Amino acid sequence: MPLDDATLAKELLEAPELPEDIEFDDLDEEARRELRTLPKGLAETVGKHLVAAGGLIDTDPEAALEHARYAKAKASRVAIVREALGLVSYHAGHWAEALSELRAVRRMTRSDSHIAVIADAERAMGRPERALDLAKEAANSGLPRDVQVELGIVAAGARRDMGQLDAAVVSLQGPDLDPAKRDPWSVRLFYAYADNLAAAGRRDEAIEWFLNAADADDDEETDAAERAAALSNDDLPFAEGAYPDDDLHEDEPQELAADDDAEVLEEALAEGLGDEVVERVEGDSAEGLGDEVVEQVEGDSARGLGDEAVEGAEGDSADDLEDEAIEPAGGDSAGAPNRAERPDDD
Repeated sequence: MPLDDATLAKELLEAPELPEDIEFDDLDEEARRELRTLPKGLAETVGKHLVAAGGLIDTDPEAALEHARYAKAKASRVAIVREALGLVSYHAGHWAEALSELRAVRRMTRSDSHIAVIADAERAMGRPERALDLAKEAANSGLPRDVQVELGIVAAGARRDMGQLDAAVVSLQGPDLDPAKRDPWSVRLFYAYADNLAAAGRRDEAIEWFLNAADADDDEETDAAERAAALSNDDLPFAEGAYPDDDLHEDEPQELAADDDAEVLEEALAEGLGDEVVERVEGDSAEGLGDEVVEQVEGDSARGLGDEAVEGAEGDSADDLEDEAIEPAGGDSAGAPNRAERPDDD
């Protein structure tokens, strides 16, 4: 039932103050189309608060949250509104609220476009196992490539949260981990890989990949170069290929002892990581990792991170915020949510 002018005016007075230059037309076309299920006056009001939320997310996330919450109070049955609140809550560090809203959007839209953000919020809530479960569940759901890579970064972070440092490194290896590539997700993937290498004590490799990330980062959105410099000046006693726990690893990387061992490794990894990763693991990082890493990668979420994941499917819901406010998070930091460890974290 349409709101009369008096009621609408009263509700506008109770709303967070809108910047003077906010216009309904500033909202993207798909979001405006979804809001047309509302009465015209209410649709414009809600839309303006969504625009305000998107504009404030970088500079004042709590103020952005007020606008998004107000929009939900007026249009809680509109998926784009719940999506906006979920993403703003995530960027503001309100993990439980983000989970609640984005789960609702997942039910309403039957889309996994924000599955990486949901998984990362689970990490932030101290539930890395749940993040890995989500990665496994989404393995065959037709994720777009950017979401698939982002989910892989989150899953690696979850493994790191659980102390599975070597498995986190292995799980990020694949065809996208190519220093010559310049895909939209390359910088974030290179950075996350470097960060996990550093956490595993593989300093020289970490420096190399931070430099790869810096080289790909044309917009200088990350601190990859600074991280590489800091590691170069660090006095950590780890040589390339060595590990911090000398009780578990010899000074020199261990080669696979026999063909049987190589076959076991290939069988375990091929299910989720693909031939290229198997080759990389056999030739490079598998040396010295041992059966425990294979079991970790096989048993938890590697099946959701491999080449067989469906690429290029559509499923992104309409974005009502500015692009930089919508992008899901990535990176790796033990005990911290994925958004907090992104190279360009707002």
